Formats: sequence, C-alpha cells, structure tokens
Amino acid sequence: MMMTKLRIWGGAGEHGRSCYVFEGKQHRVMLDCGVKKEGTGQYPVFPPQEAERLTAVLLSHAHEDHSMAIPLLYKNGYRGEVWTTKATAEQLGSYFRSWHTYVESRGGKLPYDERDIESIAYRYLEDEAPSGVWQEACPGVRIMWGRSGHLAGAVWYMVEIEGKRLFFSGDYSRESELLAADAPGLAVRGGVHDLPEWMMEPELADISIMDNAYGMDIDPQPVKLERLRAGMEQILSSGGHVLLPVPAFGRGQDLIVWASEQFPEQAMIVEPDIWQGLQRLSRLKEWLRPEAPVRIEHVLHSGRIFVPRDAAERVRLLEQNAAAVIVTGDGMMDSPRARWYYQYLSDHPPSAGDGEGSGKSNHNGVILTGHASSGSFGKHLLDCTNQKTGQKTDQNDCCIVRHLIYKVHQGVSDVRQMLKELPGKQVVLVHAPKPQTDLVRDELIREGWTEHESSVKAIHSLEPGAALNV
Repeated sequence: MMMTKLRIWGGAGEHGRSCYVFEGKQHRVMLDCGVKKEGTGQYPVFPPQEAERLTAVLLSHAHEDHSMAIPLLYKNGYRGEVWTTKATAEQLGSYFRSWHTYVESRGGKLPYDERDIESIAYRYLEDEAPSGVWQEACPGVRIMWGRSGHLAGAVWYMVEIEGKRLFFSGDYSRESELLAADAPGLAVRGGVHDLPEWMMEPELADISIMDNAYGMDIDPQPVKLERLRAGMEQILSSGGHVLLPVPAFGRGQDLIVWASEQFPEQAMIVEPDIWQGLQRLSRLKEWLRPEAPVRIEHVLHSGRIFVPRDAAERVRLLEQNAAAVIVTGDGMMDSPRARWYYQYLSDHPPSAGDGEGSGKSNHNGVILTGHASSGSFGKHLLDCTNQKTGQKTDQNDCCIVRHLIYKVHQGVSDVRQMLKELPGKQVVLVHAPKPQTDLVRDELIREGWTEHESSVKAIHSLEPGAALNV
C-alpha cells in the first residue's frame, strides 16, 4: 500500500525556489513552484515527467522564489489549473518580466517561453470559497486558505487528500504595518474558541510546512522598526539621502507609509512601479488591516512625495530635495535603476553644510531591509561593509550600506506561536539555509515540543530532494 508522502523539490534548507508536493495514491498536489535568484537562476529539482502527473498546483503568492518556475510545469505537460488569488495573478506579469530581465542580464536563457506563461490557467480561491472555509479543489482533494500577511493576495493553505492533512504557511507574518493575517488555527477551528471538545481536532495537520526564514531571530517588528528608524535618522540628519530598495509588491508599500509617518518633514522620491503598487493596494481593502486604508490615503494625498517620470526628473528631484527618502524597486539591487541610484549617491555626497550641527559625518545611505542573495549587487555591497560601523571598507565612504530587516517572515518565536495554534504530527522548517533551521529544530526539541505528551512528534530540517512519509 502506497503511503502519503511530502516531496521537497525546493525551499527547505535554502532561501528560494519554494516547491513541495503532497502525494497520495491517486493525487499529487504541488504547493508553489519558484526559483532561486542565484547565478542565472536555479529551478526546483523535480523530474520533468512529474509535471503531467500533478492533480493541482496551489500558489501562495507572486514573489519569484514561489512562482517563477510555474511555466516549466506547462512546458513539461501539466494541463491543470493554478489555484491562487486574483491579486496574486495580477502581480505575476510584472514578476515574469523582471525575472526574464534578470536571467538575460546574467547571460542566461529562460527554460520556458512566452507560450508557456500564456498557458497558465488560473482558478481564483476567493471565487470558490472565503478564507477559512473548506472547498473541493477536485474529487478527493479539499483545500482551505487564509491571508498570510506577506503581501496583498498572499495566502496559507490547508490541504486534505486521502485522509491526510497538510498545512503550508507560505511566507507568513502577523506584523505587517498594513496587511492583515488570518490565524490558521482559528480558521481551521471555525473561527470560534468555544467548540465542543470533540470538534477541536487536537491534531489538525499530519504534516506542517512552516516559514522559518529568520531562523533563531526573536526580535518583534517594533524592535526592528526602531533600528530602521534610528539608522535612517542618522543619515537624514547629516543631510544625506536614504535609499530603500524593495520588491515591487510587499514591504515596499508598508515602508512608504511607515517612513512618511516617521519622517513627516522629509521629501520622499518613490519610483512609479512602487507608487502604483500602493495605489493598487488602497483598492484591495480585503487584504488590509482595518486602520490601513486611512493611513494609505493620507500618503497618497501627501504633498511631500514625488514620483519621477524619467531620468532627468529623477536627477532634478535629488538635487532639489536634500535628505530625501528614496524608494526604488528590486530589493537585491540588481536592476539598472537601483544601481544607478547607488552610483549617484556615491558620486554626490552631501555638502559639509547640509548636516545639523558641527562635527557630523555627512553621507548618503542604502538600507537593505530584506534578503540579499549570493551574487546579487546588494550582497556584494554588504560584503564590502564593516558590520561593526556600517561603513564601506572599499573605495569611498560617501554612501554607507546597512542591512536592517523589516519583518515579513517568521523567526523562532513566531514558529512557537504557530505550533501552539496549529499543532501537527510532523513539522518541516523552511525558507532558510539548513544550518539555521538545524539550530531552530534543535532548540524546539530541547524545549520539549516533541516529547510524548506533545501533538508534535517530529521537527525536520531538510534539503531539496528529501521525502517524508506522512
């Protein structure tokens, strides 16, 4: 008799190419199919012939490391649907274009073509059932979804096949400035706490795939935001510009709103794609915290935010607005525009008279707020930085580079909370290098999460190519 299995074709033991298959005797459900942004791109390790054997594909959100290998499935014979949200499907076009540009800039070639992208057939989750409600994806396969708080349209999943249940957190965060997240345990229990004991389902998942991108990090968002505020203030008070490179959708919109509130006197220069993302987000109220629409509208009508239309206007805005906050696309700084901003800030330090008071160090700054992949321009800049002082150790010190995380994933404290809310028999920690998830696994075992009275029987730190019996 064939056992139900979880196959890991990417995403565990690494940052990128999220790809998992929940497989039974009759059904094979894939969760995400992303890429790893290293070299010319790394793709999931599944054998090509496996694509046509899939029953369904569930996509958690649009970021490249979760979505950009989906056309490979269609190239290799998959003819089913991709279940996702309308907001995610709308964002994918932008990511396919940027991924194509990235691969070509590295001298590579996409392993699929435009016809494969156009072949993707979407099925919209919210058209079938609301958040927290079971629905039949096809005979023998049930799914449930909820908001994951990572970006508009991002979701977690519960999947049931052949009597076994899997929980997949996607990229999960309870601490976004703007985005709402649904607690998965509460959703599965029907949204109430006073159900009779027989309905409480003490083991809600046979196996859980949990975002642990921040490893052993325990700092909550307020701590990270205070570090970010202090780092920005240091640069702005010296008369320098601050550059925030961010993804097209996600934390960029959060940071525009937050920074405009933290620095109400500073001008902000926001690139059109990021600004359009904020405008679009204002219309997606179903993905937002209750207070977020008012905060967004205030920023959209601000007289201090400038959106450059071309290169000439970009230079003019930088020259006319001392100590501006700049928000541009591409969190890893590989795009020509992100590199252009860095070069401009390096070549145009603030004058000695721009800072407040005497004796101040005058410099511009770049602050990376997310992951920087090996080989990316952002990672190169960080590698050239003295981590103690934040000062670059090569060429000049006109533009400092710092890494101050804005929280969009889970650390060990968040994993603990998720384990309390949604216990399961087995847990797979993902979205970070294996040495990091090894540490978290060992710590959770030391804390007693897998002892005999616990619902959790095993916590795993794995790598692509692994398979688990469920």
